[in-house]
Amino acid sequence: MSLINVTNLTFAYDGSYNNIFEDVSFQIDTDWKLGFTGRNGRGKTTFLNLLLGKYEYSGTISAKVGFDYFPFQVTDKEKLTYEIIEEVYPDYEHWQLVRELTLLKVSEDALYRPFVSLSNGEQTKVLLATLFLKENNFLLIDEPTNHLDLHARKLVSDYLRNKSGFILVSHDRSFLDNCVDHILAINKTTIEIQQGNFSAWWENKKRQDDFELAENEKLRKDMRRLSEAAKRTSGWSDEVEKSKNGTRNSGSKVDKGYVGHKAAKMMKRSKSIEQRQLAAADERGKLLKNVETADSLKISQTAYHKSRLVELDRVSIFYGEKEACRDVSFTIERGERIALSGRNGSGKSSILKLICGEDLAYTGNFRIGSQLRISYVSQDTSHLQGNLTDYARANGIDESLFKSILRKLDFARVQFEKDISSFSGGQKKKVLIAKSLCENVHLHVWDEPLNFIDVISRMQIEELLLEHEPTILFVEHDSEFCDNIATKIIEL
Repeated sequence: MSLINVTNLTFAYDGSYNNIFEDVSFQIDTDWKLGFTGRNGRGKTTFLNLLLGKYEYSGTISAKVGFDYFPFQVTDKEKLTYEIIEEVYPDYEHWQLVRELTLLKVSEDALYRPFVSLSNGEQTKVLLATLFLKENNFLLIDEPTNHLDLHARKLVSDYLRNKSGFILVSHDRSFLDNCVDHILAINKTTIEIQQGNFSAWWENKKRQDDFELAENEKLRKDMRRLSEAAKRTSGWSDEVEKSKNGTRNSGSKVDKGYVGHKAAKMMKRSKSIEQRQLAAADERGKLLKNVETADSLKISQTAYHKSRLVELDRVSIFYGEKEACRDVSFTIERGERIALSGRNGSGKSSILKLICGEDLAYTGNFRIGSQLRISYVSQDTSHLQGNLTDYARANGIDESLFKSILRKLDFARVQFEKDISSFSGGQKKKVLIAKSLCENVHLHVWDEPLNFIDVISRMQIEELLLEHEPTILFVEHDSEFCDNIATKIIEL
């Protein structure tokens, strides 16, 4: 066991006026299994890069361990897998590597195949196994679950549960709950560490947020009451001041001592109220700094004139000689929320593309409703570029609604001026989802929409789909999202 000490860490990117981190201090035990969470754009990957020494910063980061980052860059994916491993860790023991691969259900044969021929899941597992062979290294694991199917996620999560000494960035609640023992959270203004899994941290955060909201309301009422009292005191002081001139105004004699005593008493009361107002304002200033807002989202939707939108009967899809899927049969009825499930490579994305009108070779019967309007969210975000105003105009959606949804998904207004190509992976996916929510359609088709998207935004999207009940067909490997949303699961 050793400690990683972060002391008075402050960092901002060149040319930026806003600090990503400001005077942050905390300690990490190198035996911990840390889940790293926070809204998109808060600086999770930035912090990992600071640990790796990629940027200059003020403050200190001290550690007696080395750091390794996942996923590391594979420059030539045509090489055999064992050659890639040798480049990363030349001193590995073959039997140890085989042991790790066996735990991850990867056959030894994979070592002698070109790395590019491995599935996304196999590549993830091979690289993780290689990194965990290194001793005295602390692993920085950045979103390993993207593109992993449910089965592979469970395997990798179980594997990590039996390891230690890592920071894991993931937005999959079930995945985190299964394999971490501490949470490292980037809040709006602080970084905090808490023992336990994600669900325990989230419950504690909700309790803290609810307490602060209640305290804020109580102090707001106190300040209003004190303000009214201050006005009354001011009125009394004016009356006392007038009474000093009593002989001139009414001819009666004024007790100057009594008036002076009363004025002093009024002054003391006024000072007391002022101090209490300042104290209440100071207390309010300490509250709500880390309360996460998760306003409800809106959706544009149109009811289709028939109950059945799509029907597939023993459909098989082909790419040349290669069969993507075989004998797929299901229907999409109005109001259904259907999760399309199956291992990677089972043809899920091909089914979605066929329904969205892509010209694919297929056999079987495929029927789609006439004039059915569909909104499609793809896995790929590489085509996104330009500013948000031009993007909204090019896609024929309401710009104010589009930007309002993004604001609720924690976009800062400064993002509206930037080029979309500079956004983080999670922010780009939010752009695609916000566009889909603005489109007046009968059916939403979403292909792995939650990749890179933070947990709080996932919960907002869940609430939206449960409240408005749009017809949606989706592929998603976040098991909790599927359990909460799907009215029907189609297993390929």
